[in-house]
Amino acid sequence: MKYVLMFTSDPAQLADVSEADAQAVYGKIYAWFQENAAVITDSGAELQPVETATTVKHGGVVVDGPFNEAKEVIGGFSVIDVPDMDAAIALTKTWPHLELPGVAVEIRPMVEDYSQFE
Repeated sequence: MKYVLMFTSDPAQLADVSEADAQAVYGKIYAWFQENAAVITDSGAELQPVETATTVKHGGVVVDGPFNEAKEVIGGFSVIDVPDMDAAIALTKTWPHLELPGVAVEIRPMVEDYSQFE
């Protein structure tokens, strides 16, 4: 089954992390993607900072910034293909960025069979 991993963080909490610690974790992230290449079904994407976001709201209103006022922002995503949610959770628990404060990963099953909507 395919799941989307949405990598989130709270920029305010990450602000106190030293550049050296951040770079060490980033190196681990690169290795994590290599080690788990067999279950990652896309190239994923790291997103530009939230300040670069533009949102189109109901009625076509365009505003700068993200849609909601949440503390956490989505920094990237990837799609994995594993047997079930337990496997997705086990893999996600190894995400190196979780070593830092304010970091979380949202796991969400993908809709793969659209016939249910017909």
